[in-house]
Amino acid sequence: NQINGAYMSEATASPAIPEDIAKLSFEEALGQLETLVRQLEQGQVGLDDAIASYERGAALKRHCADKLRTAEERIEKITLTADGRPAATPTEIE
Repeated sequence: NQINGAYMSEATASPAIPEDIAKLSFEEALGQLETLVRQLEQGQVGLDDAIASYERGAALKRHCADKLRTAEERIEKITLTADGRPAATPTEIE
């Protein structure tokens, strides 16, 4: 990818996730990704289909990563305050 004579890195050039993938749940997207990987590993597709499968797989992976990141942001750690009352604080997940 080239913009104004400078090449963009793969990390900054992430294309939008296709609408059909964006509608999938994490489990559905992961299932489709696993199926694509299995087909590619077994050589069940021709070159053109393999390239299309790879591109779809990359979009499925990004979608799954986004879903996980969103879930991690929602997880809170429940602790007790000095007076014994529960308090929620964001959990740091790596």
